Amino acid sequence: MGRGRVELKRIENKINRQVTFSKRRNGLLKKAYELSVLCDAEVALIVFSSRGKLYEFGSAGLSKTIERYQRCNYNPLDNNISVRETQNWYQEVAKLKARYEALQRSQRHLLGEDLGPLSVKELQQLERQLETALSQARQRKTQIMMEQMDELRKKERHLGDVNKQLKNQLESQGHVFRSMPGSSSSWESGVVVGNNSLNMNAAQVDHIDCEPTLQIGYHQFVPPDGTSNIARTVAAENNFIQGWIL
Repeated sequence: MGRGRVELKRIENKINRQVTFSKRRNGLLKKAYELSVLCDAEVALIVFSSRGKLYEFGSAGLSKTIERYQRCNYNPLDNNISVRETQNWYQEVAKLKARYEALQRSQRHLLGEDLGPLSVKELQQLERQLETALSQARQRKTQIMMEQMDELRKKERHLGDVNKQLKNQLESQGHVFRSMPGSSSSWESGVVVGNNSLNMNAAQVDHIDCEPTLQIGYHQFVPPDGTSNIARTVAAENNFIQGWIL
């Protein structure tokens, strides 16, 4: 009894699908090998499973067969397209090179170099370019200087405000210190009085006779009449002795 026809559709059962894949993959690889041996053919086979696993077969080497396939699948139309693209790239490179050389030449002219080949008209145009560039540079310099001056004025006003605040704080602190009892005002008055007394004593000292004298013992007070207590005592003792002897 023959086997019935199998309907070609995806097997829904995962286990049956895996079993079928393994069996038919092995059969396919076997058939490819048999074909290459029996018919002396160059066979290459590449299979990827649903999980991404690679299975391959190449009778003459898989990479060699792929290169041969690419050579056999050569399309002249694609070659013409690649040639046109290459020519376009060469033209673009030539344009960029010419522009680069023109910019270098213009830079040398602006620096005052290689001016010999230039005509009068070209020199006049170069002069106008230099004057325009110089004017723009001067305007930019003036703008920068004005901005710096504005910044300096702002700093000056800020420092002036800070100076005023510090001055007001010092004045307020000085007023509080002067209002405290026993502050520097009384000390200054004491210093003034001391200086006045010192000056007064110095004025009195100017009237004193400053001749050198030798003083031994306690200084005796000299009355205004010029007599001393010692002289009076000695005289009294002499009178007493004379009276006792008599």
